[in-house]
Amino acid sequence: LASIDFQLGCTLQLISIFPEISDGAPNGGDSKKLRVEEAPPSRVIHIRKLPNEASEAEVIALGLPFGKVTNILTLKGKNQAFLEMGTEEAAVTMVNYYSKVTPLIRNIQVFIQYSNHKELKTDAANQRTQAVLQAVSAAQSPGSEVQEVLAAVSSPVLRIIIDNMFYPVTLDVLQQIFSKFGTVMKIITFTKNNQFQALLQFSDPVSAQQAKLALDGQNIYNSCCTLRIDFSKLVNLNVKYNNDKSRDYTRPELPAGDGQPSFDPTVAVAFSKDSSSLLGKIPGALNPLSAAAAAAAAAGRVALTGQTGSSGVLLVSNLNEEVSNTYTRVYGDVQRVKILYNKKDSALIQMSESNQAQLAMSHLNGQKMYGKIIRVTLSKHQTVALPRDGLDDQGLTKDFANSPLHRFKKPGSKNFQNIFPPSATLHLSNIPQDVTEDDLRLLFSNTGGTVKAFKFFQDRKMALIQMSTVEEAIQALIDLHNYNMGGNQHLRVSFSKSTI
Repeated sequence: LASIDFQLGCTLQLISIFPEISDGAPNGGDSKKLRVEEAPPSRVIHIRKLPNEASEAEVIALGLPFGKVTNILTLKGKNQAFLEMGTEEAAVTMVNYYSKVTPLIRNIQVFIQYSNHKELKTDAANQRTQAVLQAVSAAQSPGSEVQEVLAAVSSPVLRIIIDNMFYPVTLDVLQQIFSKFGTVMKIITFTKNNQFQALLQFSDPVSAQQAKLALDGQNIYNSCCTLRIDFSKLVNLNVKYNNDKSRDYTRPELPAGDGQPSFDPTVAVAFSKDSSSLLGKIPGALNPLSAAAAAAAAAGRVALTGQTGSSGVLLVSNLNEEVSNTYTRVYGDVQRVKILYNKKDSALIQMSESNQAQLAMSHLNGQKMYGKIIRVTLSKHQTVALPRDGLDDQGLTKDFANSPLHRFKKPGSKNFQNIFPPSATLHLSNIPQDVTEDDLRLLFSNTGGTVKAFKFFQDRKMALIQMSTVEEAIQALIDLHNYNMGGNQHLRVSFSKSTI
């Protein structure tokens, strides 16, 4: 739908038609609010305090979930609009709904009530009015793009993609965000095309429509974790397990599933009540670090109170030292590693910042390697202590603080923009000029996996290589990141969001 701007002159001509806005009160006349709200039900809805840049399409979208829109009149100079519904029943449903759910346009609250008028009598000769009417008609005609959107609105299920996911986004963070618009019934999270995605089911389609209008394109955390929202063709989600990947809030008795941490309802209840650090408003309401700590708390990994959430130390299980160090370096700079004396398959890993620890935990927990499920949680320790002078700890503790191989030392480095969850496709950089495709294929095949595809970038200093499975790609990254290609030139390997 095209945005059609009404000129101030046109607005002034129409003031006499609508006395409820002619008293000169700013932004819709709050002084007249009581009288307007007492108006009897009408097909015509009066909408006040619109954002300056609001379009007719956005105003129409407020009414579309409730029935056919037959006319619209926007008064740009007054930040107001009148929306005529096809039936009085549709208008009543719309007003009743928005009395319980805050109507938003561009994330700004607008105010809705009945108009004193029973129908909109716009000037039929006015070209702009005709253009608006044509836009309304096109929006609801069969085969139109908007009609396809309207058909999707009948689904209470949203498909959510998280772009630029620099901080972890958990299932409970999504529930906390979207529950502001209605009752969230079910959520399923997954990774597709190397992007974190989710399917979220509301109790009704109107709540899904409102959530999409308000949240699409918004950031969960400051300047990152951008929500991309569409309607799903599904009308119901089938959730088999309650864990940190999927949740049916209507069936708390569901099992956790093999290899997955169970869902603790008491943690979710406590989490839902603790809103001091979570999503007071959208967008940019979260402090990234406190939000990430709360996200971890929601998954039952750390306590909801105290300073545990600020820890940059991870507890990693089912990994040896070499694996732990290399693998977590993908998501931040590893400072120290300590193999546990009484549990050699577990290690404490200290990252340079707590948000890096959160990110590593979000992407790595639950991944499969060596046939086992990797477990990554936040540790209660704030730092990894080095052994006292003269004390032999059998080489179980190593300090990497001065390592020249840190990827994220420079503030604002482009490396921060290229952090992705584990995938079958790897990004290679720092490739010597004399190294061929066959050389790299052989090198990666020797890690025990199968190379499915390969592609050099134009300058041949970088390339993409695709393994058969994510597990094979993980193994290849562990074996070959920082591999000496000769002449003290070390290969850089990271996960890629691209496919070949």
